[in-house]
Amino acid sequence: MDLSTIHETYRRAHEQVARVIVGQEHAFTLLMTALLAEGHILLEGVPGTAKTLLAQTFASVLSLDFKRIQFTPDLMPGDLLGTNLFNFQTNQFVFARGPIFTQLLLADEINRTPPKTQSALLQAMQERKVTIDVQTHALGSGFMVIATQNPIEQEGTYPLPEAQLDRFLFKVIVDYPSRDQERSVFKLHGRRSGMPRLEDFGLQPVADLEALDAMRALVSQIELSDPLVDYIVDIVRATRQHPSLLAGASPRTCTMLATAARAFAALEGRSFVLPDDIKQLALPTLAHRLVLAPGAEIEGHSAQAVLSQLLAQIPAPR
Repeated sequence: MDLSTIHETYRRAHEQVARVIVGQEHAFTLLMTALLAEGHILLEGVPGTAKTLLAQTFASVLSLDFKRIQFTPDLMPGDLLGTNLFNFQTNQFVFARGPIFTQLLLADEINRTPPKTQSALLQAMQERKVTIDVQTHALGSGFMVIATQNPIEQEGTYPLPEAQLDRFLFKVIVDYPSRDQERSVFKLHGRRSGMPRLEDFGLQPVADLEALDAMRALVSQIELSDPLVDYIVDIVRATRQHPSLLAGASPRTCTMLATAARAFAALEGRSFVLPDDIKQLALPTLAHRLVLAPGAEIEGHSAQAVLSQLLAQIPAPR
C-alpha cells in the first residue's frame, strides 16, 4: 500500500460512481476524504438531489456494509440502537442489534426526527460504540455516518443541536444541477420514476474494508509542517474573536481539519499537506460549527461569508 494506490483507488471509485451520479464531484471528494479521515459527513439539500443515491452508490463501490434509516418524527432511540428482549425459553435478556451496527450508516433526513433520537447518535459518532442498559457495544473502527437533511426552512424539520453538528467532519450543500447536468440525469435515469437500481449499472467494487484500513494508516503518516499547524490553529481561534459570531469552532476542529487535510493530500497522491488543502477544506469543516450573532443574522450575514473573510485575512504559510 502506497500513496499511488490511494490516488488510483480514488480515481477508479469516482469513475464507478459517475456511472450512476451526474455531477456532485465536490460531494464525492469530501465523502472519500471523510472516509479516510474516519469522519462523518452531513449532506444538505432539497429532496430529489440524489443524496441517498450517492450514499448507496458510494457504499457499493467500496464494498461497505450499508444500512439506511429513514428518520421520522416517531423514530425512537431503540429503533436505531437496538434493545434488550426477554427470551422466555432461556429466561434471559438477549440484545437485538439495531441498524446502527454496520460499516456505513445512512441517516436519511436526520432533521425530521426529534432531538431525543438525534442525540442517540452522539456516542456512536464520537466513540464508535453505543451503551444500552449499562452494556457497551463496539461498532468497529470503520464506522461512518452519512446523514442527509432538508433545509431547515422546510416544514417538519428540527434543527440539529450544536453538539450533534460538531460530530460531523463536513457539511456539504448539495445544490440543484446545472441545465446540462439535469439533461444528463434525465437521459440516464428518465426511463423510470422510482429510485434507480444499482444492479442495473454493473458497478465494480474498487476496495474493501481491509484496503481502506491500510489507507487510513497511511494517511496518518502524511506530513503536516509546523507552519501549517499554526495556520490551522490561527483559523480556528479567529472564529472565536469575530464580532459577527456568537460562538466559534471548538478545539476539536483543529484535529478534524488537520486529519481531513492529510486525507485530502493522500487522495491527490501527495505525502505532504499544502496550504491550499486547508483553505479548500476550511469551509465544509468549520462553517456548520459557527453560530452567528443575532445582529449579524438580521443583517443577512452567513457563517460561510464570515469564514471566507477570515481566510482572506489570515496569511497562509509559504
